[in-house]
Amino acid sequence: MDAQSAAPVPPPGCPAHNSGGRVPLYGPEFAADPQAYYEFMRHYGPTAPVELAPGVEATLVTDYSAALQLLQDSSTFRKDARRWRDFNEGRVGPDSPVFPLLAYRPNCMFSDGAEHLRLRQAVTDSMARVDSRRLARSTGQISDYLISQFSARGSADLVSDYAKQLPLFVFNELFGCPAEVGDRVLFGISGMFDGVNAEKATGVLFQAVGELVALKRARPGDDVTSWLMAHEARLTDEEMVHQLALLLGAGAEPLRNLIGNTLHRLLTQDKYAIAGGLIGEALEDTLWENPPMSNYAPHYPASDMEFAGGKLAAGDLVMVSFAAANTGPALTASRQAGSSRAHLAWSAGPHACPSKDPAMHITVTAIENLLNRLPDAQLAVPEDSLTWRPGPFNRALATLPTRFTPVQPARQAKPASRSEAPVRDEQADAARKPEGGGKWSQFLSWLTR
Repeated sequence: MDAQSAAPVPPPGCPAHNSGGRVPLYGPEFAADPQAYYEFMRHYGPTAPVELAPGVEATLVTDYSAALQLLQDSSTFRKDARRWRDFNEGRVGPDSPVFPLLAYRPNCMFSDGAEHLRLRQAVTDSMARVDSRRLARSTGQISDYLISQFSARGSADLVSDYAKQLPLFVFNELFGCPAEVGDRVLFGISGMFDGVNAEKATGVLFQAVGELVALKRARPGDDVTSWLMAHEARLTDEEMVHQLALLLGAGAEPLRNLIGNTLHRLLTQDKYAIAGGLIGEALEDTLWENPPMSNYAPHYPASDMEFAGGKLAAGDLVMVSFAAANTGPALTASRQAGSSRAHLAWSAGPHACPSKDPAMHITVTAIENLLNRLPDAQLAVPEDSLTWRPGPFNRALATLPTRFTPVQPARQAKPASRSEAPVRDEQADAARKPEGGGKWSQFLSWLTR
């Protein structure tokens, strides 16, 4: 992209003062106040030159209309990361901290054309079979279990104790993970996104998902893994592993952030309490103003081109800032005027999130159950002392310390019938030990007490 000759002045503390104009989307300064950075970037026009990590350059689309144009034009902008010129020419290496979320994998996110349609249809059809009542019951049971771990203390970090764990548990249920496999899925996804032994964590995740695929080939169940496997797209084992890893990772991390960011809004803004604790309104406002994936949707121009007033070369990494597009002046004005234009938190076009409805069900159920069980929950620290996790892609709190009146854990009621039970694999009973093991094993043991 061609920056304007009279470049705007970066916000205070922004390392872009010394980076030749590229705006870094990493570090504590960006995490502390991303909106100041987006406001600064709008001076470049609809797109801005950014740095995702040291030496990793990209063009970020910050304008709503330009973002929609990119997301809906799959002939001009491709998703196959093997087109990424900076990686192909050695300017970005596999050791870059952002590489795991940008590297090509044979899944529906990084494919185009007929291959994308085949993989995407398999995912969409399989996720459409998730029953909302069964999902709500499963989410409620997992919520009850997690709350029981801290309710008697009178305090909790609602990020690490609740928002971080609940989506991983729910997805383990949906995908039919037996105990020992589920423990490693939790470890792998957490490590990948937290950046703690990310390479090892990625290996653990893919090995665990590979074992899950082998298990379901031998004994299919009533779960998303088995439905995906039986789909007419006839996915190979390798394709199965990569679709499942995508769904588990891309589902769990944004959902963690959505639950945490919505709880943050409910606990820090009195208007929701005054209005009767409207969770749905707080959730929608979070998606508009503080979306869980703030900058992502990597695309690559198929050829040299002009776009939104700037120039792009074939293979340039171009990303969308959902957060900046949602909060731009034009869209904010039309939203206030009652416009029906939708936010971009779920992306748009052929690669829009395929799990929007389950994610909304899980978030609402998780927050309703938490606030019903702990109705006087409030922040345990001043709001301005909260910190946000650094990184270019996510918008996520590091912690959400909360206090409340201690409550004794509720006793677990066993499911009344198999049809009402959460998604399970019967081999879990044989695989787990009554006590010990990982967090998923412990939940399965608690569930059947």
